[in-house]
Amino acid sequence: MRQLALLLMAASGFAGLGYQIVWTQQMGLVLGHESAAVLAVVAAFFGGLSLGALLLGRRIEASARPLRWYAGCEALIGLWGAVLMATMPAVSNAALALIGPDVTPAWHWSVAFAASFLLLLPATAAMGATLPAMARLGTARLAPLYAANTLGAVAGVLATAFWLIPELGLTRSTGLCVALNLGCALLAGIALKSTPGAALGPVTSSRPLWMLAATGLLGIAYEVLAVRVLSQVAEDTVYTFALLLAVYLAGSALGASAFARWAKLRSTPRLLQALAVSILLGMAAMWGAESIKQALRPETLAGALATEAALALAVFALPTLLMGALFCQLSSDAAEAGIPFSRALGINTLGATLAAPLFGVALAPMLGPKFALLIVAAGYLALAPAWRNPAWWLPAAAMAAVAVLAPPLAFIDLPEGGQLLSYRDGAMAAVSVVEDDTGIARLRINNRQQEGSSATLLVDGRQALLPLLLHPAPHRALFLGLGSGITAGVAARLPGVQVDAVELLPEVIAASALFRTPLGDGPAPRLHAADARRYVRTATQRYDVVVSDNFHPARSGSGALYTVEHFQAVRERLAPQGLFCQWLPLHQLDIDTLRSITAAFLQAFPDGAALLASNSLDTPTVGLVGRAGVTRFQPGPRPDLAVRFGLADDFAVLGSFVADSAALHRLAAGVPLNTDDRPWVAYRAPRITYAPDSAPRDRLLALLGQVDVDATTLLVAPDPALAARLTAYAQARQGYLDLGRRTVPSADPAVMLTRVGPTLLAVLRRSPDFQPAAEPLRRLAQALAPNDPAAAQRLLASLAGIRPDLAAP
Repeated sequence: MRQLALLLMAASGFAGLGYQIVWTQQMGLVLGHESAAVLAVVAAFFGGLSLGALLLGRRIEASARPLRWYAGCEALIGLWGAVLMATMPAVSNAALALIGPDVTPAWHWSVAFAASFLLLLPATAAMGATLPAMARLGTARLAPLYAANTLGAVAGVLATAFWLIPELGLTRSTGLCVALNLGCALLAGIALKSTPGAALGPVTSSRPLWMLAATGLLGIAYEVLAVRVLSQVAEDTVYTFALLLAVYLAGSALGASAFARWAKLRSTPRLLQALAVSILLGMAAMWGAESIKQALRPETLAGALATEAALALAVFALPTLLMGALFCQLSSDAAEAGIPFSRALGINTLGATLAAPLFGVALAPMLGPKFALLIVAAGYLALAPAWRNPAWWLPAAAMAAVAVLAPPLAFIDLPEGGQLLSYRDGAMAAVSVVEDDTGIARLRINNRQQEGSSATLLVDGRQALLPLLLHPAPHRALFLGLGSGITAGVAARLPGVQVDAVELLPEVIAASALFRTPLGDGPAPRLHAADARRYVRTATQRYDVVVSDNFHPARSGSGALYTVEHFQAVRERLAPQGLFCQWLPLHQLDIDTLRSITAAFLQAFPDGAALLASNSLDTPTVGLVGRAGVTRFQPGPRPDLAVRFGLADDFAVLGSFVADSAALHRLAAGVPLNTDDRPWVAYRAPRITYAPDSAPRDRLLALLGQVDVDATTLLVAPDPALAARLTAYAQARQGYLDLGRRTVPSADPAVMLTRVGPTLLAVLRRSPDFQPAAEPLRRLAQALAPNDPAAAQRLLASLAGIRPDLAAP
């Protein structure tokens, strides 16, 4: 009977964490990925658990038939999970309409919390009552039941992240959890027997409840803050969060199991003091996280995941083990004081509900992670004051020393001779701007992702202008993702174009001000701090051009910007004949991920095409382009601003295309679609982030080898002569890039001329319109002139022989 009870608790824990992961992702797709929405969903989940334990637990404690309550709670969870499988989209859309495109954090938090709380309440309330109901049955002691439930949750986290969602998708994963709950209800009703223990005496003290509330708050606060810090060192993927959460839960389960076996752990003051010390040790592990990662130097996917697990163990193992033991001890203290377990659990979970908004939204951005974590450590120590005990003063003195002497818990890679221009801790990420000794500024999020640079003005500007120049008369443009602000800023300089730009992180918007100088004076885009998906679905304005930034597909939440549903929503936001361009960072994704995104794009824009932002081999950026009407383009005059960015003629613009619709359909054939329900990209893209298996230039050439472009399919009006020149332009680009991939650079211009001169001249003979091949030859002639003027003149003469203007400086 005991073994069966533990098995049921494990299965229930598995399903509960499976639901939490699935529902959090589903709610994020609608409510947005801002900190207010993400943390509101977490708080709503904990709030439902707390309410269930408090309200239902009281009835369970008084019932003579707790078995019926347990089976009924498991059945309700499963049935409500099935209801949500069918109704989640419709109900979520109602909440989406309430939030709107531009929203204050307070209103966003309120709607997100209320919607999540009410929508999930029947299931979360029942979840909160299952452990009290099983404990009331009397088949096993509390600590083993809690440990089994939490270990089941560990399995649920890992299975959901590494198998269920990637293979089955969100809805079918929910279906599996529904089956588990219904199976638990059925098996309990058939095989379990109820042997309730004696009723508790009158309540003699409320102190255990206050302790449970405080430790619930502090325990989840530590999780929120530690995950926030480790995101600056780990890769911040769906697997990162799963590993961190799994280690946190496993530590709690082991702590509960150890409590049941070791009498030395059954001391509340000793556990509280040990927890204060363990938080300080966890902080030390956070400061050393980069060193740990560099020492392990993972080279494979398994090694990279093992490294992130090692970081999680270093930070979470000891604190969470003590947290698990402390919860069992305080529950025992509560029982001795006449307080039923259901109330103890409910109050503990109520404290946990407050952790995300208090520490994640308020204290971490205000004080920084270091001082917020010190508050957590001090909180544990303050719960067990022992002024005359040296063991109490030792961690107190250590906290004071850390507060005064230790550096901030911030990770910033400063190049030699460089300086930090800006650093902001936000609720979701740390945003920094670092300048090197040459004056180049770089924007980084969590120190791991370069979101823009003052040195990439040319390419960033082309990512703005290419889509705008492909539209015959753009008036309103929307940019999804701001980064350094250069792309949207260049677009705003185009005469007659009004630009809106949407950015998820307010800290990025603030940092973008440091990159305005290269653009000079001029109109600026109107900035919106909002989730891009939600903005697209709720805005009423239609746009002539929508440009989506090249979001890193492996980063948490970014994969949702590459789904079929999002691309379809973008199409609905376009004005008649409007144009959408989705930039893709080929240096951050593999070909299979690119194929899946392309397949999703083609669901919304079946006649879409693809182009290159530039001819970079190290940071190749591919653009998927589609129109609300027919995806065809026409030559036309180019504004003066376009000349500055190498887009002076039709060949520079229309010649950027590398694949037509037919080629894209061949490329995307047979690949899984990236959808909201099956977020294939979010779970596939991290592979190349953890363990790159090829260089960006190799992936670019491999892609170009799989696609082609028939220029006649791109033109509005038939123009055989222009189409022939565009075809030659594409062939010249292929030769140019292939040469770049295999060329070994040399500082000697004569050597470089030998290595690249004949091939570049052959490229230009194939297409004199391909100006990128002429520029390096002109630079070589200039470098040769002082020491070998004859060679320089011969080179310029060769250029002029192909076309006179190619030799002009």
